[in-house]
Amino acid sequence: MALMGDFERVFEIGPVFRAEHSNTNRHLCEFTGLDMEMEIKEHYFEVLDVLADLLSHICIGLENEYKNELAVIKQQYPFEDFVCKTPVVKFHFKEGVQMLRDAGFEQGDLDDLSTETEKALGKIVKEKHGTDFYMLYGYPAAVRPFYTMLDPEDPNYTNSYDFFMRGEEITSGAQRIHNPAMLIERANHFGIPIHTIQDYVDSFKYGAPAHGGAGFGMERIVKFYCNLHNIRKSSLFPRDPKRIKP
Repeated sequence: MALMGDFERVFEIGPVFRAEHSNTNRHLCEFTGLDMEMEIKEHYFEVLDVLADLLSHICIGLENEYKNELAVIKQQYPFEDFVCKTPVVKFHFKEGVQMLRDAGFEQGDLDDLSTETEKALGKIVKEKHGTDFYMLYGYPAAVRPFYTMLDPEDPNYTNSYDFFMRGEEITSGAQRIHNPAMLIERANHFGIPIHTIQDYVDSFKYGAPAHGGAGFGMERIVKFYCNLHNIRKSSLFPRDPKRIKP
């Protein structure tokens, strides 16, 4: 909505609260969110390139400026240095599935990747390209939210993307639908009552630029950069479905 007010790029850093029953080693109910949204001039890869540069900058900065702190972490939780090659490699979802099939994973008519196949693909990418960080784009429409822009050449897929560190997903993002009529059509397709998102739809009615972005959880980035077994080790006071204090 800020972009509709003629801001070309917006970002925020702040607490995020999620009431979801995710008892995993990479989910928290409270974390620090790093969110960015930007206008797209020609193609949604512009968003991928900006975010790739951001993550590369973070990784290189940690490596160059915080060697002593990383050495302290390694004393208790040994880990291999994180490798982030530039330019960051990106693959279409179909390419990722094909790489898994070539490696002996039978995916069938796959719509999405499981945690197991994500990790397997991460190992394949590391072996072929020597990097712990990569992007996968063009996910099937069936597994993306209603507001995700469809691929204009194949509506079964979308202008969406996931970023991966050490073979596990750290964020999902996409080009958003900025046309209110298309937004209503997609919401109806997913069975979402329009009155529940009316303010959101209305914000696009006076004209909206093509735009996209993503949101990162800081603790998850720390977890995968330092290859910690559990995200709770990257939070001072972790909050999850079973812990609210201290």
